[in-house]
Amino acid sequence: MLLIVDDDLAVRTSLRLLLKQAGYEAQAVATAAETLAVVRATPPRLVLMDMNFSLATTGADGLALLREVKVLAPQVPVILITGWGSIGLAVEGMKAGAAEFVTKPWDNETLLQTIRTVLALNAGPTTSETDLPETDSPAATRRQLDKQYRLGGIIGHDPQLLHVLRHVGQVASTDASVLIEGESGTGKELIAEAIHQNSHRRQQPFVKVNLGGISTSLFESEMFGHRRGAFTDAKTDRAGRFELANGGTIFLDEIGELELASQVKLLRVLQDRTYEVLGDSKPRRLDIRVIAATNRNLAEMVAQGLFREDLFYRINLITVRLPALRERPADVPLLTQHFVDQLRATYHRPALRVSTRALHWLREQLLPGNIRELKNLVERAVLVSGKEELGPEDFQANAQHLPARAPAPGELPAPGTMTLDELEAHMIRQSLSHYDGNISRVAKALGLSRGALYRRLEKHAIPFE
Repeated sequence: MLLIVDDDLAVRTSLRLLLKQAGYEAQAVATAAETLAVVRATPPRLVLMDMNFSLATTGADGLALLREVKVLAPQVPVILITGWGSIGLAVEGMKAGAAEFVTKPWDNETLLQTIRTVLALNAGPTTSETDLPETDSPAATRRQLDKQYRLGGIIGHDPQLLHVLRHVGQVASTDASVLIEGESGTGKELIAEAIHQNSHRRQQPFVKVNLGGISTSLFESEMFGHRRGAFTDAKTDRAGRFELANGGTIFLDEIGELELASQVKLLRVLQDRTYEVLGDSKPRRLDIRVIAATNRNLAEMVAQGLFREDLFYRINLITVRLPALRERPADVPLLTQHFVDQLRATYHRPALRVSTRALHWLREQLLPGNIRELKNLVERAVLVSGKEELGPEDFQANAQHLPARAPAPGELPAPGTMTLDELEAHMIRQSLSHYDGNISRVAKALGLSRGALYRRLEKHAIPFE
């Protein structure tokens, strides 16, 4: 049974009818006392609660009731209904334990999809998704996961990675928004694709957008599209990324790089599931799954006023954290062999292999650029050495950028130990680390344009997102 809480009889009636048509049994109440009585007697599967169910319009009554419901039945998910101007209150509700919030006026199909998603997530994993017996080896566990889900391109059987893959399988079947966190080069895009490939949207588009490369002035044109003549250089119609992704999944990479002005526009689209093409005032509806990724700490950015709190809560209904490669060293040999297999075919060198000693050496490296850095290191060793069997010395000769070769922070290298190119690469890496990978801030600190910094990152093969 689903419980509707609203003081407006018309709203209660329309929601009950909507839920009944969708196959849900629903009960509707008008007051806090009635709500608590129902929850005490028979806890519902879900509560759909208006933020203002009395004459007051502050939302305080809704927050107070939410807290009481969560005390009585903490396992029951609550979806809040609020006006756009009260989204700040909805965020407070999320902090107090609400599962989601929707704004008035709501779209019936979007509301039903939100309900389905929250119920699916609250139900927990199915029998096929539960943890495998601890007696199974990581390799056996990985083989079973590969039978259950489409996980192509994701290499490894470290327990931390297996936990992530189970999580991916569980949430993929829902339409929940997902935030993927992890350092640069940890494979966030592969995880996003796996979520899409294991969802009911797998036959629809998967559109990737690097938000770090879109300026504020171009944001609306890139994301929403434009009509011919909408602005000076708009000589033809152009479809935006949201239109291209409609019906499928949109992957918003580097969302932590988005300027505040663009964050507001993105929030409106994600909340209302509507957008307007530049030069065309007719709103268009969206049916879309949203996956975002960042290598930054968004919670800290919210505290610093650099990222909108309401957008943060909108995109991270589900959070997936990817471990750094140094946290799963046992996967380094597997990844190395995978890259060598690819290079055998690419460079037509069927005898190419890596010695056991070299695999052990690679496993001991910190590899701050994670999987992307390991891939670059392997390919450079293959190209430079010219040998069919690669030993530790072949990787060491091309690994001058690894932490063990660099001076300590704040310390200048001894004369003759680093070339100018190596020193430049070292300073860029230190700046990337200091500014948590924020390309704009790194470029400013080094006195470079973003374009110039990107050229130097490519020149020194420094991994970045």
